[in-house]
Amino acid sequence: MNQYFKRQLDHYVEYHRDPTNCALHVFGIIFLFLAAILPLSLLSVNALGVRTNLATIMVLPVLIYWLLLDVTLGIGILCAIVLLLSTAAMIVDHASAGSVWFISAALIAAGVSFQIIGHRVFERRQPALLDNPTHLLLGPMFVMAKLYISLGFRNDLAAIIELVPQRDPHISSAYPEERQGKSLPHS
Repeated sequence: MNQYFKRQLDHYVEYHRDPTNCALHVFGIIFLFLAAILPLSLLSVNALGVRTNLATIMVLPVLIYWLLLDVTLGIGILCAIVLLLSTAAMIVDHASAGSVWFISAALIAAGVSFQIIGHRVFERRQPALLDNPTHLLLGPMFVMAKLYISLGFRNDLAAIIELVPQRDPHISSAYPEERQGKSLPHS
């Protein structure tokens, strides 16, 4: 695990302590990812002599990013992406273009609702994405890390995700020291 990923994950975890919020994120992230790739799966392309769809091509840069952050988590995400791309392909094969767009809209509504409910009701704080937009890409890594930990793998990730001290959920300070309960020196 590289230091950049460790720092980003440490910050992301502060916003995802409540187990119900984490469970809602699993479904929300899956729904939002599927919603993003469904319409792209409608568009067939030839890439290097291979017939594929635009979703597969558009997923590659973010998959490379996830693999660079952490290879083992990236491989887990790759497996999930293959399942989601296959699901999108089956939906596209059996539904009209209008239906695909309707399904995408419904998945977006459900996915965003899960995220908002998780943060507002259970975490009682704004989503990490609002403080740091790059956290949009950390959600799948966090979910995969939680899966690996629950299966007994990756104790190094468990040390970051599960052992960070609890903070007051009503504090949303811009200063990491204040979020962790440490006082800042006054000048």
